[in-house]
Amino acid sequence: MSSEVTAPRLRTEPSIAHLDADAFFASVEQAQRPSLRGRPVLVGGTGPRGVVAAASYEARAMGVRSAMSMASARRACPQATVVVPRFDAYTAYSARIMAALRERSDAVEPLSIDEAFADLGAVRPGPDGWPGVARDLRERAVELAGVPVSVGMGRSKLVAKLASAAAKPAGVVVVAPEDEDAFLLPMPVRSLWGVGPVSAERLEKIGVRTVEDLRGQPLDTLTMVLGEAAGSNLFRVARGWDDRPVAETRERKSAGAEHTFERDLHGRAEVAAQLPAVVDQAYTRLERHGGAARTVTAKVRFAGFSTVTRAVSLPSPTADRAALHEAAARALDLVELAEPVRLLGVAFSGLSEHAQLMLDLAGPLDAAGPGAPGAGTPASEGTGADLGTADPDALRPVARRRRGRLRAEDAAPGLDVRHPAHGRGWVVKARDDGRVAVRFETAATGPGRQIWLDPATEEVELVGALGPDGAELEDAGPAEDPGQA
Repeated sequence: MSSEVTAPRLRTEPSIAHLDADAFFASVEQAQRPSLRGRPVLVGGTGPRGVVAAASYEARAMGVRSAMSMASARRACPQATVVVPRFDAYTAYSARIMAALRERSDAVEPLSIDEAFADLGAVRPGPDGWPGVARDLRERAVELAGVPVSVGMGRSKLVAKLASAAAKPAGVVVVAPEDEDAFLLPMPVRSLWGVGPVSAERLEKIGVRTVEDLRGQPLDTLTMVLGEAAGSNLFRVARGWDDRPVAETRERKSAGAEHTFERDLHGRAEVAAQLPAVVDQAYTRLERHGGAARTVTAKVRFAGFSTVTRAVSLPSPTADRAALHEAAARALDLVELAEPVRLLGVAFSGLSEHAQLMLDLAGPLDAAGPGAPGAGTPASEGTGADLGTADPDALRPVARRRRGRLRAEDAAPGLDVRHPAHGRGWVVKARDDGRVAVRFETAATGPGRQIWLDPATEEVELVGALGPDGAELEDAGPAEDPGQA
């Protein structure tokens, strides 16, 4: 067996760091909106099918989790403040967090907008050893970004990432090589990379619940239960064998977009009518980075939550909009639409070399600039109006305006606004009569007061978010409101 899977040569110091921001989106909202500090905050969709993108720790204490439906989250935590995501703000804060890592190493590998690995092998620890290095890194990230982060360190990516999870919230955990077994073995097997619900269920059937249980299984048993690749991988992981280097760049393998509709779509005509808008979203993300794709995948989620994907491959990578639209339509034609459809998505993959750049992993699905497809489209002009349905507003466009004079239909909670007399604030909620509640405050002002305004008569302007330094960020174009997603 040792001839099939051999132990790699690992480093002797816990010099790989994993930094992970704590409840990142919600923490940014609390940092910028003083009245939200210490209170439960939910970031995500505000519509009937909205989903929680992030929950503050105050909301998590009430049982709320990311990816939970917003309706369920509100029932669990009715006192929570709900805001839509502001990816321009999150991207600016992310840049500060990554800067803290890059001050210490050139080898920084972002995993997403709020977490990254760094190889600190060239760092010489001071009197406090590696725990001191971890604390200094965490404190520097907090100093630059102003949001809480956790840092884990180990001699491998595997251990470093598990250590940062153990350090949450706002802590540090350093696992020395001699302490790895004591750290890893008691962990539930579900905490390991590569163990999802299906794998966990299969392992449960052979009595494997912890990493220690997993380590006790022969390689042959694991490959028989999980397959050759997965079984061999978990055989290594259970022993802490992970010699993957920290990559200085992380290539993005695909670019895509998806949209959940406020009511189910019935029939191929309705679904096909929504496809161009979703393709345009995905294309905008691809185009921003000069990309070209060879494979186009259509994703359909039905009302019963089953999901089907179908892909079409082109002879060579292309950035031609018409060709990608056509390929997406062909991929959708391969899906049997026997049930009502709640979600439609499109992904471009097989990116050419010049397109494999670092995309905004959690950025807005619709980061189009002026003149781009769907940018600034009023709700009454959305694709749903062309379907001849009895309820065209149920199929609203994905983009929501982020600039210009505030209109009642744009007043999603959390959007940044400015009033000539009251200054900067953010939308709290809107009423059916068109009046909008705005709380006028910034990180610099302290908690502000809430005022009800009528956008039809008051000069309230939609403005860009502020960055960590308090300066207004440049216009990133309209962003998706997951209230519709």
